[in-house]
Amino acid sequence: MAPAQVICGKAAAAQIRERLKTQVAQMKERVPGFRPGLAILQVGDRDDSNIYISMKLKAAAEIGINANHIKLPNTATEAEVLRCITVLNEDPAVHGFIVQLPIDTDKPINTNKVTNAVAPEKDVDGLTSINAGKLSRGDLRDCFIPCTPKGCMELIRQTGIQIAGKKAVVVGRSKIVGAPMHDLLLWSHATVTTCHTKTTALAEEVSKADILVVAAGKPEMVKGEWIKPGAVVIDCGINYIPDSTKPNGKTVVGDVAYSAAKERASYITPVPGGVGPMTVAMLMQSTVESAQRFLEQFQPGKWSIQYNQLSLRTPVPSDIEVSRSCVPKRIGHLAREVGLLSEEVELYGQTKAKVLLSTLKRLKDQPDGKYVVVTGITPTPLGEGKSTTTIGLAQALGAHLKLNVFACVRQPSQGPTFGIKGGAAGGGYSQVIPMEEFNLHLTGDIHAITAANNLVAAAIDARMFHEQTQSDQALYTRLVPSISGVRKFSDIQIRRLQKLGIEKTDPGTLTDEERKKFVRLDIDPATITWQRVMDTNDRFLRKITIGQSPTEKGFTRTAQFDITVASEIMAVLALTDGLGDMRRRLGKMVVASSKNGEPVTTDDLGVTGALAVLMKDAVKPNLMQTLEGTPVFVHAGPFANIAHGNSSVLADKIALKLVGQEGFVVTEAGFGADIGMEKFFNIKCRYSGLRPHVVVLVATVRALKMHGGGPTVTAGVPLPKEYIEENLQLLKTGCSNLGKQIQNARTFGTPVVVAVNAFKSDTEAELQLVIQLAKEAGAYDAVKCTHWAEGGKGAVALAQAVQRASQEPSNFKFLYNVELPVVEKIRIIAQQIYGAEDIELSPEAEQKVVVYTKQGFGNLPICMAKTHLSLSHDPEKKGVPTGFILPIRDIRASVGAGFLYPLVGTMSTMPGLPTRPCFYDIDLDPVSEQVNGLF
Repeated sequence: MAPAQVICGKAAAAQIRERLKTQVAQMKERVPGFRPGLAILQVGDRDDSNIYISMKLKAAAEIGINANHIKLPNTATEAEVLRCITVLNEDPAVHGFIVQLPIDTDKPINTNKVTNAVAPEKDVDGLTSINAGKLSRGDLRDCFIPCTPKGCMELIRQTGIQIAGKKAVVVGRSKIVGAPMHDLLLWSHATVTTCHTKTTALAEEVSKADILVVAAGKPEMVKGEWIKPGAVVIDCGINYIPDSTKPNGKTVVGDVAYSAAKERASYITPVPGGVGPMTVAMLMQSTVESAQRFLEQFQPGKWSIQYNQLSLRTPVPSDIEVSRSCVPKRIGHLAREVGLLSEEVELYGQTKAKVLLSTLKRLKDQPDGKYVVVTGITPTPLGEGKSTTTIGLAQALGAHLKLNVFACVRQPSQGPTFGIKGGAAGGGYSQVIPMEEFNLHLTGDIHAITAANNLVAAAIDARMFHEQTQSDQALYTRLVPSISGVRKFSDIQIRRLQKLGIEKTDPGTLTDEERKKFVRLDIDPATITWQRVMDTNDRFLRKITIGQSPTEKGFTRTAQFDITVASEIMAVLALTDGLGDMRRRLGKMVVASSKNGEPVTTDDLGVTGALAVLMKDAVKPNLMQTLEGTPVFVHAGPFANIAHGNSSVLADKIALKLVGQEGFVVTEAGFGADIGMEKFFNIKCRYSGLRPHVVVLVATVRALKMHGGGPTVTAGVPLPKEYIEENLQLLKTGCSNLGKQIQNARTFGTPVVVAVNAFKSDTEAELQLVIQLAKEAGAYDAVKCTHWAEGGKGAVALAQAVQRASQEPSNFKFLYNVELPVVEKIRIIAQQIYGAEDIELSPEAEQKVVVYTKQGFGNLPICMAKTHLSLSHDPEKKGVPTGFILPIRDIRASVGAGFLYPLVGTMSTMPGLPTRPCFYDIDLDPVSEQVNGLF
């Protein structure tokens, strides 16, 4: 019998690498810049592992695979290894991922737990239980196979023999080679026997084999005479035995006595140069296969996201019934769908999570998506559905047009929730869910603002008290205490010294005069603008007297409570672009003036760092979802009158990165376009640097009829017949308000799409009239919307119009230059946006202009605080009032947030409870823990 033909693994591996090179080149042609990614995680520094890894890295480089070697020290703990695995599992650039075995560590690490932590779809070593289970079931097209057995099968096929029907024997039962080899041969229709060290009559079993695979790890254990004549022999062993003829005193042999076996076998693999090179080649092949699977599902910039199917009912049930009819996705799953990594998400239960700001750093090079702001015409007291439209549009863009989309909305205050309004999560089949979570506490951001705000308030009164009751030396001793005989300024005290022009850092070197300047803020109580807050409507806290306890020694003053969302800290949260910026803004907040007319800031009070600590979690946007499973950021909820009424810059920025270049971010501006949209452009966009692509202007037949001269619309009172019956003339007259708000939006150079939010009482003729007049007034498009009743399906036409409008060239511009005088900026807004003839400042307002200009705040943007129920200052004037003089009663400063807010007329920053508040109907089921009656 002729000696066996040698199966050269080196030659076979070289052929495979050449084939893989071609495949990788084809991938690059299909997706420019794409490369298969392989990650090799090594723990420790074993010499043999280093050699194997270098071979893998060399092969990867030859083929064009982007291989990354991650090396952890042998002191790494199991938790550290698992964290590293999680990061690699979630990295979309990694298609193949192996943990180099054995793990070389001083710590107790469960190897099985570590290998099973690798994502099965990236487990190119085929070692996870999931891949092993699929292999044992014969699911060969849906799993990865360990590289050595896979290479063995390739070498067997190269002999040209038919595997089916043959008798195969595998010597060895390891999960890396023996066990999977058995399964591969079995599913190739061989009759397979697995032998091992405990097998009796091993030689007899081996002698029956047409195909023999040996992976026992014992040098030359299988003797040549055991081999069946004509058998195919695959030797997986690599063993070192003494050899005095070799320079290093040892030689490499396999598990089979090669020379003798070669005389009986028909084909045989050598050691080295047989199976070894194939193992590396198969690792590369599996990596390329994984990359190909990725590309089969890959759509550039597209999320792999599942949407919820709505079960629409007519008539539409209550909002809470609709909300509970849909089972939300687990929020961690949604986070993964939209491209967030586990380390970037902090779960708050199963339906809400916070997203870390590190996401922005990771995605800094990702292009932004399209930016859409939803606003409205001047509304009735009932509201015209901006929130519902925002959510409906997002559902249409995502679930129906299959575009990446985020909605970004404000967090509602609990004041209206328990007062007169109820929930604020959208409505009908266009909602954020779960409603209870959305409206009650959420993740505690508003409570954090309450604590931070009231800490400032406490610091103001405490500082005034201590300054009035202590000498300069006593104040200095307490403000700069001696600790272990050493006095030292804190960082915030150094900043105060620098502000005072005192360039000293040693507390012992200050003169008496410098000490006095340092310790005395000398706050004028009459100038204090900082109020305490709470997130509950309580009219009896609108004016209070504080300091009545005997311990306060008669130092009383008149103060008040505001609702928490009126706090400047809420506006800071909404406008900040990161932790550092938030800390800076918090420190700049002006709380009062000194008796010398100098602004007193929170930094002067020494409270800036503490505020930042209280707000460190609140600064992270909250992730929720819509009924149809599209993502929503719920973050910040500033008032829309004394503040700018928009959700956070941070939420918008993260969302714009996550959706990618072809995706959309839909955000909402509070109140009508004359207030919320104007502030969105002139304040939010000015600070964020973001530029909107489209304005969606929400209009209703009901509100337009009111502007046409219809009767008063009152919450809780049935609508008069004029709003229920068709009246085209009344409607046409009222469309003047729509035209003015379209003009306002176009003033900023952004295309406008009008969303006509249809109610069941509207006639088709009325809806078509609004659409016609909107287009004539300059809208890019106008469409009827039924998203309240139909969810995203009812806003598909709106979504398509928005998509088209977003392709139009943008000529965005601000309304005014902030360098203009304060009065001129106010006049521009009044005349160009409201239609006023002019403005008139009260003496108090004129004095504030002088003070704020002198204090260096004259270049801040303007945030007008006026009624949302009219373009003018008078809520009774509907339509498009003209010829009026806009009265400016007072001007105040939110320096940390970054704007001045003129007060037009009177308004309360602490709502009251109605005769029958919403809480009459609210209760908790003690068994199911379900909230009832809230909405």
